[in-house]
Parts: sequence; C-alpha cells; structure tokens
Amino acid sequence: MPGPAPGTAHAATTTDVVCLGESMVTFLPSQPGRLADVPSFGRGIGGAESNVACALAAAGHRAAWVGRVGADGFGDHLVETIAGYGVDTSAVRRDPGRPTGIYFRTATDRGAGAHEVAYYRAGSAASAMSPSNVPYGEVFAGRILHLSGITAALSGDCLALLRELTAERPGRPLVSFDVNHRPHLWRGGDASVLLELARRSDLVFVGEDEAEEAWGIEGAEAIRAALPEPSVLVVKRGSAGATVFSGLRPGPRSSNAGGAEDAAAGTGSGDTVTHVPALHVDVVAAVGAGDAFAAGFLSATLRGLPVRDRVRHGHLMAAAVLTVPGDLTEPPARDHADRLAALDDGAWGRLRLGPGWTAVDRAPEEVRTP
Repeated sequence: MPGPAPGTAHAATTTDVVCLGESMVTFLPSQPGRLADVPSFGRGIGGAESNVACALAAAGHRAAWVGRVGADGFGDHLVETIAGYGVDTSAVRRDPGRPTGIYFRTATDRGAGAHEVAYYRAGSAASAMSPSNVPYGEVFAGRILHLSGITAALSGDCLALLRELTAERPGRPLVSFDVNHRPHLWRGGDASVLLELARRSDLVFVGEDEAEEAWGIEGAEAIRAALPEPSVLVVKRGSAGATVFSGLRPGPRSSNAGGAEDAAAGTGSGDTVTHVPALHVDVVAAVGAGDAFAAGFLSATLRGLPVRDRVRHGHLMAAAVLTVPGDLTEPPARDHADRLAALDDGAWGRLRLGPGWTAVDRAPEEVRTP
C-alpha cells in the first residue's frame, strides 16, 4: 500500500504545490533555422517552476507560483497567462526597477548541435529574489514546495534564498528539487552547490547526463551514493526510462508533509529501487518535457499512488508535452492517464504516442500514433 500523501498533517492547507522560480516570456520561431534567419516569432511563456505549476493546475491540483516580474507588459503577460491555467499568482511580486526576462530559441531539440537560445535575463526582476523579499507565508503554504537549480544560478541572492528554503525547520513542507542543470548559467560559477541543495531536499529529480556534467558522477547507483539524504531520488535516464530510489533515510529531517515520505517504498535506511521504462514517443519538441515529468510525478505523489505509477504518470505527462511545439499543453484526462498507467509491463512497452494522443478516446492498448 502507498504511504500517506504529502501534507496529511496539515489538513488546513489549501494549496497542494507551491512552485518558486523565474518565468520568462519565450519567443518561438515561426520556422526551423538559425536565429539569424528566422523571420518571425510567436510569443509563449517559459520557466521550469511555472511550467510545473501550470501542468499541475491543468491536471486538477491546487497550484501556486511565486516569482518576481517587472512592472512591464511582459510581466503582465506572464502573470495573466499563468493565472489562466488556474494557478494562484497572488504572491507574485512586481519590481519597478528591473525588467521581466525574455528569451528566443530555435526550433531544434535542445540537445542538438544546431540549437540556439538567446537569453535576455541578466538583471531581471527574478534575479533580485532574496531571503529578504520573498513572502514566506505563501511560499510555505502548500503541501509540497517545488524548487529548481535554475533559481540558484540567477544570482547570489537567489542562491541564498534557496539555501534558506531548503533549511530544516519545523513544519517545512515536503521540498521537491529538480536539479535542472543549465551549463550556460554556471559559466564561471560552481554547480556543485546544486548537489548541496539536492541533499537538503526530500524529493529530488536529476538526469544522469546532468549529474555527470555538473558533478562528474556517472550512473544511477553512484548518484544515489552522492545523494543519500532525500527520501525519494528520481534519476532520469532518457530513453532508458527512470530509476527511483525510495525509503526513509537516516538522520534528522524536518517534519515536512506530516512524515509523508514514501512509506511503501521501504523502511529504516534501506532503499527500494524501482525502474520504469520510458514510452515510445514521436517527438515534436523536447522543451518542457522534464518539467512535465516532474508535474506528473508530483501529481501522482499527491494522490498517494505507488512509486511505479508515479513514474508512469511522469512519463505520460512528459509525452503530452513532447508531442506539441511549446513548453505547455493540456495533459491527458486523469482517467485516461490512470488507464494507461495501470497497463501491464508488456502493454506499457508496446505503447507508441504521437501528436494528438491525449485526445484519443479508445482502449489503452489501442493508443498509437494517429
């Protein structure tokens, strides 16, 4: 049986997940090619933490986004668009002296050699977030607090804020941390602080590739050895799927989420290791898939589902984003996703999802590329 869902000791809490971080206005190319050659761009939004909040709200959860934007039109667009997904944006602060960050990207996959991203975020309103100007009452109001390593790279004040938010304290919500290593943000900086922040968190998402790039650590077992503290460690392995190490860890830990670490996954200092294969997906664009995976995993965690199903919901929500051009999309209906997550291993392995699959209203075994 799965353990209790996060926050069961805080019944009065009205928010499921609070996500804190920078969101930016994204300019998406009208056609493939170099940034120098693209004639026009469509406007969207992008930001790891706000992506997670939007996906969770679209999936029926009570999500809030805490951030800082400029007192400008781009800030208006961000707040209005994120709120349009059903996310509580009441704790977002406006900075009259700094702009909202923006960026442009090419249509190619982030991992491709031809991929280009042009960021205009230096000195942004979000980079001014600090321990002295964040509304702690709203930040700690959820059953889960979701953070990412991107925020830590924005400024010294932002790093200090993440250290403050991940510090052990009575009543701290369950802290979810997505390492989200972005090499261009750490030029001249020390990405080892991401390891420090991950070790202070309860639930950690990290890719094998980023652990090797940021810390020189190779393989899921070695990553777990370097991160023994989190109750749940999700190692994303690309097309190989994801491996979850879960169990109650030794040593002191905050009273987060009413002891909601995954009791079903193990006891004492031992781990249960769960590997879940990835889905076969006809990818349109890879941007935003990691955030969608985190949202799917957190959604299933809030529902108290078994670890295997948490990972499968992560894969399914990622597949929804992978089959559209932008960072965000409507997730599959909950009953649809539940049917797919409940498939036996053979049927799960035979699934192939393509554009439009979330709207397919057929038996799970019939889901194929349209």
